Amino acid sequence: MNVLQIPVWADNYAYLICEGREAALVDGPEAGPIEETLSRENLSLAAIWNTHHHFDHVGANRALLSTRKIPVYGSEHDRHRIPCLTQALKEGDRVRLGALEAEVFFVPGHTLGHIAYYIPSEESLFCGDTLFAGGCGRLFEGTAEQMTASLRKLARLPDETRLYCAHEYTLSNLRFAVSVEPGNKRLRDRLREVEEKRSRGVPTVPSVLGEEKETNPFLRGSSPEVIETARSRGGAPSEDAVSVFAAIRSLKDSWKG
Repeated sequence: MNVLQIPVWADNYAYLICEGREAALVDGPEAGPIEETLSRENLSLAAIWNTHHHFDHVGANRALLSTRKIPVYGSEHDRHRIPCLTQALKEGDRVRLGALEAEVFFVPGHTLGHIAYYIPSEESLFCGDTLFAGGCGRLFEGTAEQMTASLRKLARLPDETRLYCAHEYTLSNLRFAVSVEPGNKRLRDRLREVEEKRSRGVPTVPSVLGEEKETNPFLRGSSPEVIETARSRGGAPSEDAVSVFAAIRSLKDSWKG
C-alpha cells in the first residue's frame, strides 16, 4: 500500500490509498487537486471512502463521479447527506481495494454518522475528524459520551498505528495541550518538534497512536494534571472520563491561544 497525501484548501488533507495502479480516495474537498494527482501518478480511481458528510470531506464527490462510475462508501447514518453514496456502512463492515481490506469503525461525536477506516495489514487508520494529531474533532452533532466512547475504541488499536487525520491542526492542538498538561515533558518536546516542522512547511500528519496516547489531552483523561485542569478551569463535576473530556473539549472550543 502507498498513501498519497494531498493538501487541499488551507488545512485539509485528502488521501489516495494506492494498491497497484488503483486508488481509493478518502475524503476529497474538491476534485481538481485529486484529478491532478491521479493523472500525474497514472492512477485509476476505483472508489471513494467518506468518513462523514461535511462538505470539506465530500465536496469532490459529484465532480469525480461525473467522469467515472465507481462506488462511494459512507456511513449508513449519512445516506441522504453524502453526495452519490452507493454503499452504506456500519460498524464491523469491511471494504476492499485489491488485496487491501479495511474495517469500518463507527465513531460518532464530531457528527452522528462518523466512521473511520482501519487497515490492519498496514496498521493504518483513516479517522477523518474524530481524532486529530494532538486533538479531536469538535462536537457538532454528537455528545461527550459518544466521543469519549469513540476515542476509547480507537485508542485500543496498536500503538504503532499510523493516524491519517483530515486536517493540519497539530501546532494549534499541541499549544492548547501544553496549557492543559504543562508538566508533560514528552508533550513539550513534541510541540518543539512540530513548531520546527511547520516553520519549514512540513506536514505533521500522519501521526502515530502511541505518541498520541502520550501527548494528546483527549486520550489522557486519566492523567492527574489533565483531571486537575478539567476541574479547576473547566468546572468538571467529577473525575469520570466523560466529565473530564467534556471539560477539556469546552476549554478547547473557547481557547484563543
